[in-house]
Amino acid sequence: MEHEDPLVTAEWLKENITAPDVRVVDATWFPPFLNMEKTGRQAWSEGHIPGSVYFDIDAIKAGGTDLPHMLPDPVMFSSRVRKLGIGDGNRIIVYDQFKFFASARVWWMLRVMGQKDVKVLDGGLQAWIDAGGELEDLPPVPVERHFTARVRSDLVKDANQVLAASEAGSHTIIDSRSPERFSGDAPEPREGLPSGHIPGSICQPSGELRTPDDRLKSADELRTLFADPMAPTISTCGSGVSAAVTALALARLGNWDVAVYDGSWTEWASDSSRPIAKGAA
Repeated sequence: MEHEDPLVTAEWLKENITAPDVRVVDATWFPPFLNMEKTGRQAWSEGHIPGSVYFDIDAIKAGGTDLPHMLPDPVMFSSRVRKLGIGDGNRIIVYDQFKFFASARVWWMLRVMGQKDVKVLDGGLQAWIDAGGELEDLPPVPVERHFTARVRSDLVKDANQVLAASEAGSHTIIDSRSPERFSGDAPEPREGLPSGHIPGSICQPSGELRTPDDRLKSADELRTLFADPMAPTISTCGSGVSAAVTALALARLGNWDVAVYDGSWTEWASDSSRPIAKGAA
């Protein structure tokens, strides 16, 4: 639950995967600017943890916006996850095959929608393989299950709320992008989008939260990266994915109330009326 570690080990999953209330979710997603040869769904279809369903953040998203994978409304979200066999009373374990970017994002989405018993598989699919876990390539046949959405609006922020927090200094605003994009010295991967950062924010790249084998760093290691882990915090990034990795890391340190700026830099920088700071934090 939410006072425990937000991650589980592959060894734990091996021991508990056959429990009737455990649901395993593959959230593999590759940033489009990497031009990967396959999609997350294709990676899942080629080999996944037995029984795992595929959660596509580019499909389970809000409509009516050109911003990528924005959080959908609770009715749409509930409808989609029910069809995946995810519902009330489940213990949900989310993993992915690419540095747990999107598994952290799906962990956050489920928590926004009121799910408390959801965790991330530390090290993702590779950790499962390293632990001797088997793979399958057959899609499961999920049984639809009722999902009750109880939205936690405190875990998601919009542009106006972030602007207010920036001006008032009421929250620590952590930017998960690279230092070069944060400072404005490197271009954004999205054409036409200026680089820089939200005034008053600090840069803590999400990549620095991982070990070389793509596990989340220990609590002791993470504490050295955050000046005040328990401060009211808003996490942001390029499009709201790696920002969730920061929220996951702070949850490991006991701060379960970190909000994610869903539109993140893609939304912020697309409006020329919003202030953009340059230079190092």
